[in-house]
Amino acid sequence: MRDGAQRKELDRFLGRRLGRLAGVAALAGLAWTARDVPLALGGRLTGVRAERAARSPQFRDGAFRNPPDARPAAAEPARNLVWELLFGKQKRRPTAAVPLLRPAAPPAPPAGRELNVIWYGHASALIEIEGRRVLLDPVWSERCSPSAVIGPRRLHEPPVRLDELPALDAILISHDHYDHLDLPTVRGLLAGQNAPFVVPLGVGAHLDRWGVPEERIVELDWSESHRVGDLTLTATAAQHFSGRGLRRDGTLWSSWVIAGAQRRAFYTGDSGYFAGYAAIGAEHGPFDVTLMQIGAYDQGWPNIHMYPEEAVEAHLDLRGGLFIPVHWATFNLALHDWAEPVDRLWAEAKARDIRLAVPRPGERVVVDDPPPVDGWWQAVA
Repeated sequence: MRDGAQRKELDRFLGRRLGRLAGVAALAGLAWTARDVPLALGGRLTGVRAERAARSPQFRDGAFRNPPDARPAAAEPARNLVWELLFGKQKRRPTAAVPLLRPAAPPAPPAGRELNVIWYGHASALIEIEGRRVLLDPVWSERCSPSAVIGPRRLHEPPVRLDELPALDAILISHDHYDHLDLPTVRGLLAGQNAPFVVPLGVGAHLDRWGVPEERIVELDWSESHRVGDLTLTATAAQHFSGRGLRRDGTLWSSWVIAGAQRRAFYTGDSGYFAGYAAIGAEHGPFDVTLMQIGAYDQGWPNIHMYPEEAVEAHLDLRGGLFIPVHWATFNLALHDWAEPVDRLWAEAKARDIRLAVPRPGERVVVDDPPPVDGWWQAVA
């Protein structure tokens, strides 16, 4: 009897010890997976960087602000977004694998006329222009989140590895949200590339905290430019917001003009539709190609992301040539169907006689000879 009692007591003791060890292990696991979260939140504006931000016409009352002609929010007042997210009937994911391509060899263009676009998914794209290579908003991580285990997960793999990118001349960032500025991707580009990061005001604080050398950080206010060889990169207005932690609008957001001697491209970044597109088109256009945000819209936030029809209107305001949609297909960031943005875009482009290319992730689009739109996404929607 005594042996049986002793065994039971030993079992209880071991059970308690194992339970404690399991708890410690679980906490250690959580700590390990969350180890980069504080770093991923980025830096804060201090010193000279804060002084420069305070002098910006876009900085008022302690934060960056949208253009004076920005439309006020007109969100639906009575919707339960959490309920729709959990129980809505939308088809928010593709039903089959998204087709990926590896970029084919580029054609040999006439001297000074090169202009190609490779879309890697979401807002990440490479612009090949007049012998230069400009990377837009690169995000190669599995999730667009400060955490590696929580947050929106990719719906398709990157079509190429980060270390397979060609030598870059510039890396443009539109704003500091996680689906546009990603710590692991920055680390990879820091190790494998020599190009400068050209960013809106304040975003350099994040890069600085992540170990990017000061000489590789170029911060611009709207209407300011940076030269890379014969290219001029100009930060232009957008209607959006910023923030990686609890603090909002501590860094600026922007669209971008990429201008060579003969060719011009425009990238919206994230933005609602606003009158500033016409002003950008008048000052910097016409554009051979525009890369336009079309996804992650909702009636709950109509002033920060464009509907596809608004993106077409903005493209016309900009005096754009070829329209290439971005900011769709890769991350599930809204309540609409996965294919809805590009379906609506295709219908609107046909109705308004817009030149349109809808590449598969990884496909190189030669702007002067784009592939016909073939509805490839409908087979996997």
